[in-house]
Amino acid sequence: MAGANPFAQFEKSFTQDGTVYKYFDLASIDRKYGQLPYSIRVLLESAVRNCDNFHVLEKDVQSILSWTPTLQQGTNDVEVSFKPARVILQDFTGVPAVVDFAAMRDAVLDLGGNPEKINPICPADLVIDHSVQVDFARSGDALAKNQNLEFERNKERFTFLKWGARAFNNMLIVPPGSGIVHQVNLEYLARVVFEVEAGTGAKILYPDSVVGTDSHTTMINGLGVLGWGVGGIEAEAVMLGQSISMLLPEVIGYKLVGKLGPLVTSTDLVLTITKHLRQLGVVGKFVEFYGPGVGELSIADRATISNMCPEYGATVGYFPIDLNTLNYMRQTNRSEKKIEIIQRYLEATQQLRNYSDEAQDPKFTQTITLDLSTVVTSVSGPKRPHDRVSVSNMLEDFKSCLTNPVGFKGFAIAPEALSASGEFQWDDGKTYKIQHGSVVIAAITSCTNTSNPSVMLGAGLLAKNAVEKGLSILPYIKTSLSPGSGVVTYYLKESGVIPYLEQLGFDIVGYGCMTCIGNSGPLDDNVVNTIEKNSLVCCGVLSGNRNFEGRIHPNTRANYLASPLLVIAYAIAGRVDIDFEKEPLGVDGQGNNVFLRDIWPTRTEIQEVENKHVIPAMFQEVYSKIELGSEDWQTLQVSDGKLYPWSAESTYIKRPPFFEGMTRDLPKLQSIQKARCLLFLGDSVTTDHISPAGSIARNSPAARFLSERNLTPRDFNSYGSRRGNDAIMARGTFANIRLVNKLVTKTGPRTLHIPSQEEMDIFDAAERYREEGTPLVLVVGKDYGSGSSRDWAAKGPFLLGIKAVIAESYERIHRSNLVGMGIIPLQFLPGQNAETLKLSGREVYNIAFPESGLKPGQRIQVEADGTVFETVLRFDTEVDITYYQNGGILNYMIRKMLA
Repeated sequence: MAGANPFAQFEKSFTQDGTVYKYFDLASIDRKYGQLPYSIRVLLESAVRNCDNFHVLEKDVQSILSWTPTLQQGTNDVEVSFKPARVILQDFTGVPAVVDFAAMRDAVLDLGGNPEKINPICPADLVIDHSVQVDFARSGDALAKNQNLEFERNKERFTFLKWGARAFNNMLIVPPGSGIVHQVNLEYLARVVFEVEAGTGAKILYPDSVVGTDSHTTMINGLGVLGWGVGGIEAEAVMLGQSISMLLPEVIGYKLVGKLGPLVTSTDLVLTITKHLRQLGVVGKFVEFYGPGVGELSIADRATISNMCPEYGATVGYFPIDLNTLNYMRQTNRSEKKIEIIQRYLEATQQLRNYSDEAQDPKFTQTITLDLSTVVTSVSGPKRPHDRVSVSNMLEDFKSCLTNPVGFKGFAIAPEALSASGEFQWDDGKTYKIQHGSVVIAAITSCTNTSNPSVMLGAGLLAKNAVEKGLSILPYIKTSLSPGSGVVTYYLKESGVIPYLEQLGFDIVGYGCMTCIGNSGPLDDNVVNTIEKNSLVCCGVLSGNRNFEGRIHPNTRANYLASPLLVIAYAIAGRVDIDFEKEPLGVDGQGNNVFLRDIWPTRTEIQEVENKHVIPAMFQEVYSKIELGSEDWQTLQVSDGKLYPWSAESTYIKRPPFFEGMTRDLPKLQSIQKARCLLFLGDSVTTDHISPAGSIARNSPAARFLSERNLTPRDFNSYGSRRGNDAIMARGTFANIRLVNKLVTKTGPRTLHIPSQEEMDIFDAAERYREEGTPLVLVVGKDYGSGSSRDWAAKGPFLLGIKAVIAESYERIHRSNLVGMGIIPLQFLPGQNAETLKLSGREVYNIAFPESGLKPGQRIQVEADGTVFETVLRFDTEVDITYYQNGGILNYMIRKMLA
């Protein structure tokens, strides 16, 4: 059981305005503290403050204090516990979390316990931002129409979440229409330093830290708040007061020097860093930025870099707090009194950074330097966010992609098909022609960029210059602007650029992730039919962070990440295969050529507008009423009960089967015998492949399920919106049209039922195997589960009957999610994979567990039709094994509540 804190003697205090503030003086614990990376100092403070030799052990503190670069480099097996200060969720992941909490209450009651023990202990903030879709664009009433549709489609989900806010303690719901979760976190929710009542009139101070159910939770590291994405399952455990068990990370020091060029944006910088760090290999590591160049970056610039941390593979991309951070807090209308207390606390604990003072530079595992002056204008694509392309090389790169073999940089278009094109008639009576490289979606979207005034105002100024030069955008290109918060709309209006954006077709369409998450909405049928009839590689250009195949829209085979300015530029051009230096965007009223350089604003011009129009009063106006929500939200009627009244008729909210048949006692550990391979996959299978968030195809098992319940395709909504219903999500598992399964010849969500040699939908094959009593495995390549942190990418396979995954490597969060659902992650030995072992996926698999029990990282033998090979058991900690033995993390939590 929990005991007294052995580090209580290091508690210090100061008094300000009559209030006593307590904190732990970390520097006095050990002189090594001053050499620790600032990110590690946050882990240390949490361990010291929460040390009770039960959840957090004294040895955890000593392990963190003993962090040294040489110890950690490539030899890390030090496990520590970490208790974040809070949890943040968005609605796509928040709904299943609240569903699980409601189901856990039922399970505890069924097993004779007190259901109200299931309650968040750690504060949880849930922002509803993933539901809105770009159904309407390029019209003055697009925003109202999209928001009305959002509420109509998702009323049941919203009612459920509002019930959850009442039924569970310590849970804040930010209503729909407020903004993107990570921008709301940056501008409003983040505390930077927590200030909590101590019960004696005093207050306790400690660093803000957060884990979130979205991989881009890392954005908050730009504000000096340590945070990263975890699986929804793991986040639920944190909400219930559990610590996170993690391996003490290596910390890569990324030194920034110099200044960005006058025409370069923070987006160009983050795409450069993303490619650089992905090539270096930083998966599972912390990246901490330092050097004088950091001082040249605004907090919004830093947040842009931290946001794309999942794309470069690190756990965090951390910017320690400096005076610029505190000034940002003033700009965003945080209390001056709180800022003064925060500064005093940070100075007392050596957590306030001066990037120009080399004496403050900590020790790192490895250091890298980037001269900001070398960054050039860039995009990334066509299928991965770390495939950066200099804009000056875009024309040649796209041409190469067309003819390259199918892959991340190839579409394998035959020579005779390179000139393919198609024509269609538009509403204006004109005929338009599209071809390979034509832009059909152009979206200013996503938390990555919409939180940054410099690129948003830059886009507005570019739009102004373009309109004044007489430039326009072709009417069939679906253009949209989805700000990350109401503040963005405020300063775009105040600066006078909104009319120019609207004239180009970039009307505000909603507040949320939208196009970046796959909620791009439908393209016009004429455009779709022309693309499909002529097998065209048409393009989406978006200011997002993800462009995986099939994510943005089924008919945009090539998708490029770009700054908001370049989104507009490529939309005006109408194609991506353009050399902006040599080819004009159009002509002005006098018949003169207009090049991109003629309308591109400089950083100085942008900063002048930003300094004038981005002011604290805007943040006060927007965030003073953010928790009220719209009139529709306020009038939602919800139950006051502590147990949710499940409806058998609901297609949105359903009690999940995860706890059916659960007993108080642990189940017996059993080997996996006579398993079949459901899917035989290659490298970089993302969570979008495993559990799509986008639209539900009309010929899919999920569509059939909904049709049988008298729903029309108009009412299908998206997979992401239906994550509260396991019956739909199981049918949507691996339902990505771009899935490449080597057991079948065509791309798509199909597989082979091996005993009958019959090809069928993946869900149908899994159901037949279930009826036959056959356990299932997956055989996959490298980076399995990369992309968004998505708990249904583990829950879905669990419901399909998958018992183990055999992969070359795993994305960090997804491996954790698999463990959390009781699925065994096995990893091929170095130098081995399905190809070297000559596996076909058609074998019968037997996986034997040692009688002595399981241990982290041990070798597990697999036998496949006579081929015997060893794998590494990717249970990385003892806690992983405990969760697996319980049948998953949630089952473990229920048994703990019953103890």
